[in-house]
Amino acid sequence: MPVTIGVVVLTQGRRPDDLERGIRSLLAQEDVQLDIICVGNGWQPTGLPSGVAALALPENLGIPAGRNRGVEHVGGDYLFFLDDDASLPDPRFLIDAVGVLRADPSIGLLQPQVVDPAGLTAPRRWIPRIRKGDAAHSSAVFSVWEGAVLLPRPDFDATGGWAEPFFYAHEGIELAWRVWDQGLRTWYAGNLVANHPVILPTRHADFYRLNARNRVWIARRNLPLPLIPLYVGSWTAIQVLRGARNPAALKAWFRGWWEGWVTDPGERRPLATRTIWRMTRAGRPPVI
Repeated sequence: MPVTIGVVVLTQGRRPDDLERGIRSLLAQEDVQLDIICVGNGWQPTGLPSGVAALALPENLGIPAGRNRGVEHVGGDYLFFLDDDASLPDPRFLIDAVGVLRADPSIGLLQPQVVDPAGLTAPRRWIPRIRKGDAAHSSAVFSVWEGAVLLPRPDFDATGGWAEPFFYAHEGIELAWRVWDQGLRTWYAGNLVANHPVILPTRHADFYRLNARNRVWIARRNLPLPLIPLYVGSWTAIQVLRGARNPAALKAWFRGWWEGWVTDPGERRPLATRTIWRMTRAGRPPVI
């Protein structure tokens, strides 16, 4: 039976060259059958090659909601999400990634190593673990860089999808946690590579505010009540240390922190006790 993958490419139409490169890299994939949709977040996709469908959203719904809207329009046993500035340098990337999932059914979400196509040094944040180590080393992880991720479709559906209220930032943490909550693992595949240019995340005007608000929302949506202050407290301490030399950024961060407590985070699905124990045994209890 052919390997069938539904692919969602999210874009606002602001990077046409990057978008073309990413779609071209998808169409070059070997030994897989793809159902590709390009979701225009507040934009009408145009000039797409044959075999790529378009979905225009009338306004920018945010990254998580935009991805979720695309899922509704594709079929396949697996789902792959690709940002419009990411691409796949190896035409066998997807079949090899599916091979990882098939070889180990305990893996419910896979993120590859991320490499800048121009050869710039990749930021350490692209390796989603506390002990970064060698970028080529594979391991279980508890968050993902969201720009190129693969899941079995039933596992994605069971998570409830991307966290739409977040709009931007940290939706990869919640998705990873909810995969773990199914008795599965999230996997960083250092032997597989996706390309993405090195870009500062602080280019987004609301970076610090949404970073803090969503950090609080992650806790309120996903943690048992006793763990909420521990998780938020640890990340507050980390941010204070990081932001000591940037008072303006720290002020924006604390505005988002307060917003996270006083606004509705949406659906609450606390992690099971067994999940917290599994995550702790695997090296990262959900308090940091």
